[in-house]
Amino acid sequence: MSKAFTRETEADDEEDVSLPAVPAGGKNYITPQGFARLRAELLQLMDDERPKVVEAVHWAAKNGDRSENGDYIYGKKRLREIDRRIRFLTKRLEIAEVTDPTVHHGHDQVFFGATVTYAEGSGARRTVTIMGIDEADSSKGQVSWISPIARALLKAREGDVVRLVTPVGAQEIEVLEVRYPDPA
Repeated sequence: MSKAFTRETEADDEEDVSLPAVPAGGKNYITPQGFARLRAELLQLMDDERPKVVEAVHWAAKNGDRSENGDYIYGKKRLREIDRRIRFLTKRLEIAEVTDPTVHHGHDQVFFGATVTYAEGSGARRTVTIMGIDEADSSKGQVSWISPIARALLKAREGDVVRLVTPVGAQEIEVLEVRYPDPA
């Protein structure tokens, strides 16, 4: 029998819902802005996008033969994707620990939410911002607080030399500057 004629099950939808690993006993730290973005996405999916897709699927279902109805098939697939994302966001928001990095403004020690400039042994300077698992974007210089570089930098102070273990071996990096967002 062709794969096109097999029935999809709920188990198929659940396989993508696995959450990125949070260290055992750890928390899912997130900034207030990251929490607000995830919550806004969840509300937009539930209040805006999902009802539109349900309406389109309902309209397509009234058009007759569902097995050859592209609007119906695509609509059901999109509905499953939206439901999967809603479940994921709901679970992530339930376990989120909102942490405001502005409370550390003016400190020189690295904590969650810090923007850290460091120098590698080769002399290259890099700047990273330590963010939550669900909000870090490497293209913007943001790293997850559970990443190796963040773990090496956490609790270090300006001027400290810390050891970063990488797949190519250990290297020493020097913390040059620690900044936090201004409390507004």
